[in-house]
Amino acid sequence: MEWKSPNYRNGSFQNLSPTEIMSRDASYFTVLRAFLNKPKTVWPPRPLPAVKTDLHQLPATGTQLVWFGHSSYLLRNNGRNILVDPVFSGYASPFSFMIKAFAGTNIYTAAEMPDIDLLIISHNHYDHLDSHTLRRLAPKIKTVYTALGVGRDLVRAGIPSSQITEMDWWEEETPLEGYTLTATPARHFSGRGLKRGGSLWASFVLQTPDVRIYIGGDSGYDAHFKAIGEKFGPFDLALLETGQYNTSWPNIHMNPEEAVSAAADLGAKVMVPVHWGKFALANHPWDEPAKRVVAAAQQRGLTIATPRIGEMVELGKPYPDKHWWESI
Repeated sequence: MEWKSPNYRNGSFQNLSPTEIMSRDASYFTVLRAFLNKPKTVWPPRPLPAVKTDLHQLPATGTQLVWFGHSSYLLRNNGRNILVDPVFSGYASPFSFMIKAFAGTNIYTAAEMPDIDLLIISHNHYDHLDSHTLRRLAPKIKTVYTALGVGRDLVRAGIPSSQITEMDWWEEETPLEGYTLTATPARHFSGRGLKRGGSLWASFVLQTPDVRIYIGGDSGYDAHFKAIGEKFGPFDLALLETGQYNTSWPNIHMNPEEAVSAAADLGAKVMVPVHWGKFALANHPWDEPAKRVVAAAQQRGLTIATPRIGEMVELGKPYPDKHWWESI
């Protein structure tokens, strides 16, 4: 399918900056070999200490966040439920025996979710768009917003096309009364098979009646963070990926220090590091993202929250900051 988008050229969607998916000194063979021979440190030695919060009893006012591990989380704003990239199947691949969730992390199910006023899907990779989860969530979802071309994967997962709105970068919609959602650039790629770039990937700016939230999706570091910060910032909350980085793919995922730089570019008042703590997609130690992002944030004077999976974070209240990973 051909798309009438300035971001679609030569048969696929493109990043703003020239972006090689893999570094020039890497090859598919070396990356596959490394993937199949991960060091033991990529998995926690013991189950992680997740918290079971009753999602039906969250406060009716204010803004709350419950992180489910990796890039899945529930945002609640004045009683409205916004769910982002839910993956509750226990794996992040087309096959249930591959890329399985760490012990202790897969404690939430679709059945335990409240009714969802707004579902946001950043792109169609398996660790963000989980068909198994979406089929079970479908009866609870009122509306879905995503990037161009992702709708076909959502329909295959049981979401009615009438509920889906696809967005190009910089497009603005009103998903709920009093809320605006803007799709913003990210530096990444898409694909659920061998073909890449058939759909767009995005970050999102969510403006509620009282707070502004940056939903980062997946992205390598680039100038778009500064541009988004200048156009929409400052942000009350930024959710930014800090894990699954590797020198073999430096352009499409941020390392923790780059994530802190991105938060500064956005003018974030508080950052929550995501894209870590549930799946091993890269070869770094499982807790390295947390250690490095805490150190980088302290050096830059940035406030971050480091909740356990399932632990509620409330904007404007004391943020969870215990280094819980040190006791694993």
